[in-house]
Amino acid sequence: MRKAIVLAILLVFGLGKLHFEQRLTEEHRNAFFHGAKLNLGLRQQIGQFGFIAALSGFRSLVADLLWIRAHAAWEATQWGRMVLLFNNVTALQPRCVTFWDMAAWHMAWNASVAAREDRRQPREALRIKAQREYFDLGKDFLERGIQNNPDRWNLYFSLGRLYVEKYHDHASAGEQYRLAAQFADTPKYVHRFAVYELAQVPGKEREAYQQLVDLYQKGIDEHVPTLIKHIKRLQVELQIPENQRVKLEED
Repeated sequence: MRKAIVLAILLVFGLGKLHFEQRLTEEHRNAFFHGAKLNLGLRQQIGQFGFIAALSGFRSLVADLLWIRAHAAWEATQWGRMVLLFNNVTALQPRCVTFWDMAAWHMAWNASVAAREDRRQPREALRIKAQREYFDLGKDFLERGIQNNPDRWNLYFSLGRLYVEKYHDHASAGEQYRLAAQFADTPKYVHRFAVYELAQVPGKEREAYQQLVDLYQKGIDEHVPTLIKHIKRLQVELQIPENQRVKLEED
């Protein structure tokens, strides 16, 4: 009888716990929160006291402390240490867009430049390879940041900028700008950036031209020099007849 009672209690507790965990998982999923990974690597980085603090609900405080350490590592050009610290910071605060964005910037811009100009490595091919690896690290931070924050425009925009400036990939950049432009609070210029990049993709010129014209016809706020420049270029490249061309403000 005693064993039956204990078994019944364990069964009830287990079912209740399972229901609670399922609800918690669903709430995290709805909030795009993929969880802070409090693992041994983090324990080694922040020490026992910091690890206990993170477990006790002070993740934000521990993340800020690690961010300060990461900034110090940047000043000391300790790129490998920076990657570890940034990974821990973003794991602790995955919904903080700034942490993902700044980590990507340090990798894809600062560390990549240092790798390219590192004269301790005499072989240019290896310097270029190291530079590319830092581009990829920056892209990885932004992609993981988007996974945790798919409801925010900022990281899509930053990923688009990275594709433009580091990979010179106009198609991928345009797609990221297009995704960023879908949110209600996205600045208007992001919509234009998406079309500018499309206008530089081979085979997409006519589609881009129509989108540029549509933007221009929305009103004077869209009559910016870069948009007008792209319209003029494509009118020539696509051999648009004079009588079908848009009457531009500066014509």
